[in-house]
Amino acid sequence: MASALETKAKEAYFDDHFELALDLYSQAIGINPKKAELYADRAQANIKLNNLPDAVADANKAIELDPSMSKAYLRKATACMKLEEYQTAKAALETGAALAPEESRFSKLIKECEERIAEENGELPKETLEVVPTNVVPVKDVSSVKDVPDPMTVAAPTKSTYRHEFYQKPEEVVVTIFAKGIPHECVKVDYGEQIAKDTPSFFVAVQLSVAVNAPGKDAYHFQPRLFGKIIPDKCRYDVLSTKIEIRLAKAEPIHWTSLEFSMEVAVPQRINVSSVAANQRPSYPSSKPKRVDWDKIEAQVKKEEKDEKLDGDAALNKFFRDIYQDADEDARRAMQKSFVESNGTVLSTNWKEVGVKKVEGSPPDGMELKKWEY
Repeated sequence: MASALETKAKEAYFDDHFELALDLYSQAIGINPKKAELYADRAQANIKLNNLPDAVADANKAIELDPSMSKAYLRKATACMKLEEYQTAKAALETGAALAPEESRFSKLIKECEERIAEENGELPKETLEVVPTNVVPVKDVSSVKDVPDPMTVAAPTKSTYRHEFYQKPEEVVVTIFAKGIPHECVKVDYGEQIAKDTPSFFVAVQLSVAVNAPGKDAYHFQPRLFGKIIPDKCRYDVLSTKIEIRLAKAEPIHWTSLEFSMEVAVPQRINVSSVAANQRPSYPSSKPKRVDWDKIEAQVKKEEKDEKLDGDAALNKFFRDIYQDADEDARRAMQKSFVESNGTVLSTNWKEVGVKKVEGSPPDGMELKKWEY
């Protein structure tokens, strides 16, 4: 039974039905709570749904059950990096790399963690320092040259403590400012409009204003002229332990090609909400020029997992998923109860009938149910 649920969960995941996959993995774990593979796979579903603490917990459980499973360490590291817990992510990646030395993803992500840790500690990368001599003379004439200044070390300016990125949905834009340990009362966010007289036809520029003034930290002010119009009354923000998350409600369902308005940016196109929801993955532009391509990494993981897919009746699984996805809560409960109690021989969507009694098995013609003795 657990293996059948696992197969259905994998099929749902590959079809991007992550909520259904999560539910099916949870059912499979309820039947077989000692299988590490189930926790590792559920961790990936949680990552897709942005349930990052749950993903870390699932990865830790998989590691506890099977310390040699390299992909469990990759799952843990991926979730921790999204939570900006880079030290923890690096430790997990180093262990995973030792278990799978041929896997290049570990070394790439370790390097990314090291860069982020250096940024947090205020350290400059080695390549930002270079020696610039003020005078160049032949070696044989050095002794005859007087008052030649010593070479001067030029350092790149210190990077800001804060950085931001954004992604968008058809109805909103989410701006994330990465800032650890900022008290809520030290953050002020305002939304509004101002007239931009330097633009044709007195274009009304939508303004976002973010101010962070925390004791012992650099002051931060972020005031972008937004790409599109927003509805200020529907905008909101949250101050979390590692970041400030600002949700801007779009006034029009258009695609923002950037966070900030520019006269050079092409006229935005209206979004077909239904097609975006079905076909388009959100993009994640960032103020930081060098980033890991998470979509590429997750696509590789997804392909590997698909190669590991168990054999089964794919058509039947798809039929089951389609019914389950479109069903209401009572129908889903009926499907789960009838399928489990009948040992996979009955699938009913009628909760009024199924909910009042145990569902007996109904084997195909010419076959009989047999109760195994343990």
